[in-house]
Amino acid sequence: MRILYLDLDSLRPDHLGCYGYHRNTSPNIDKIAKEGVRFTNYYCSDAPCAPSRTALMTGQFGIHNGVVGHGGTAGDIRIEGASRGTRGRLAEESLPGSLRQLGYQTASISTFPERHGTWAFNAGFNEVFNIGEKGNESAEQVLPIALKWIEEHAGKDNWFLHLNFWDPHTPYRAPEEFGNPFEGEPIPEWLTEEVFALHKNKEGQHSIADMNIHAKTYYANWPRHQQKVEKYADLRTFLDHYDSAIRYMDDHIGRVFQLLEQIGVMEDTAILISADHGENMGELGIYSDHGTADEATCHIPMIFKWPTGKKGIVDNGLHYHLDLAPTLIDLLGGDKAALWDGQSYVDTIVNGKSTARPYLVLSQCVHVCQRSVRFDDWLYIRSYHDGHHGFEKEMLFHLKSDPHEQTNLARERRDICETAAYLLLEWHDEMMSTMDYVVDPLWTVMQEGGPVIARGYEK
Repeated sequence: MRILYLDLDSLRPDHLGCYGYHRNTSPNIDKIAKEGVRFTNYYCSDAPCAPSRTALMTGQFGIHNGVVGHGGTAGDIRIEGASRGTRGRLAEESLPGSLRQLGYQTASISTFPERHGTWAFNAGFNEVFNIGEKGNESAEQVLPIALKWIEEHAGKDNWFLHLNFWDPHTPYRAPEEFGNPFEGEPIPEWLTEEVFALHKNKEGQHSIADMNIHAKTYYANWPRHQQKVEKYADLRTFLDHYDSAIRYMDDHIGRVFQLLEQIGVMEDTAILISADHGENMGELGIYSDHGTADEATCHIPMIFKWPTGKKGIVDNGLHYHLDLAPTLIDLLGGDKAALWDGQSYVDTIVNGKSTARPYLVLSQCVHVCQRSVRFDDWLYIRSYHDGHHGFEKEMLFHLKSDPHEQTNLARERRDICETAAYLLLEWHDEMMSTMDYVVDPLWTVMQEGGPVIARGYEK
């Protein structure tokens, strides 16, 4: 089996056509969605970048693997200690390492490990390609390496290619000559002038006011982000450029698919399309970043085209992205379920049956320290450190009626908060009872000065 895993940084599912977006951002991705299973409630367990990808490749929650931050002790995977062998457990127990044991050639085209110093991410890969831009590259720089690798390997069987594009990551940097294919098109309806007025007065990290400061400093290096947001019409600074970055990336992904077609292996290649996390585009008053344990940051796409799997179906069940490792190994006839926190959803891929979890716990310790519970139509967020955003300790949102988290119902619905707090406690008890460590890395982050991105920030 040939497996192509497209890891598309900061990609929100609701900005893709196949997830109902009103703009034509993703025609090539949309075609794949029609040929496989599209998951509508797929979440990263730990956000953002380093915690998410470490959880994906280790198959473990951050509380277990130790990576919940981008710095300090919680920025490194837990050491194995005295029991460590000469190669370390990830050589065989990581997702790519497990695939190698099944006879797969594994490769990664990504600058992510260097960007965050998360070198354990590379464990298990036969080949690692790093173009050296530390996540600042655009699709046109990644594509030639991808095409060359596919040309050399597409005719072979049993390979896994992790292909990472960064274009939707802030600052949105599609080349200027690409233009703006969405100029004049309406922005999302929920972002009204009233909402903008509220957000314009908000202070703190990642607010409009904060982004305007960056427009004169860091973002000044990126032409699409130089404009300050001073009036309602200026919201296009973020929205159009984010969507343009998605479309630019999708165009290049289309060339990957085109090559697979030309070689004659497209139908027999498994294509998985997902992200490390999403992007707040106004949710909680945060723009152009991914700094919370909320719906905007943790909800990600998953499109799963398996040659012998179901086609054109939609799964609405709750799943973690770390469920991928046991699912792939299950599909390929392996048996390593005991190694991971993930839960296989192979019955969904093969038979279209529900394999949903009853609830999810989502964590973020880079910009804030938060844990959230996603269950039924609810999202409960508990803040241990608000990262200078001004969040209340408890927030509760009814996602069916309020998908963009505008109305905090925590005070009105104490009954729902109590249910969520119980689920959080149950999850935490299970996590602590199934690891050899006595310290929750969230509290390590707190003891070392709080989330690394918030350190030194003044209100």
